[in-house]
Amino acid sequence: MTVMSYEERLTAPRSWWGLAVGAGVSLALILLPLGPLALLAGLVGGTAAGAAVVSAYGSPRLRVVAGSLVAGDAKIPVAALGEATVLDRDEALAWRSYKADPRAFMLLRAYVPTALKIEVTDPEDPTPYLYLSTRSPERLAAALRDVRV
Repeated sequence: MTVMSYEERLTAPRSWWGLAVGAGVSLALILLPLGPLALLAGLVGGTAAGAAVVSAYGSPRLRVVAGSLVAGDAKIPVAALGEATVLDRDEALAWRSYKADPRAFMLLRAYVPTALKIEVTDPEDPTPYLYLSTRSPERLAAALRDVRV
């Protein structure tokens, strides 16, 4: 049995779901000349496809479990991580723009204003740090500290 010390899902904003519905309406209008059944199929199919895209991109998970940090598709052992720095709105903006290192791993979601920057201490890894968008950077940093101890 695994004990999970931190879990967060970065849900997409409500406005993005409106874009999914807009994709369905657009496809329905494109298929309108083919008849009402095609219109309905376009509305349902386009909305479903748009919702799948919003859900897949807009809802990554952050977890600290079994001695590892799982951020989206990446799984990093906590032993390979160094100091974690909580970034407020202004610092997060700076680190995802002009302060950013192109070699860094970035789980960046612009709709989440705060982030956590974690140094990578593994000498074999060329990644200098992880930038993780999170709504609870203090809790994530505390969970990483707890796992190390």
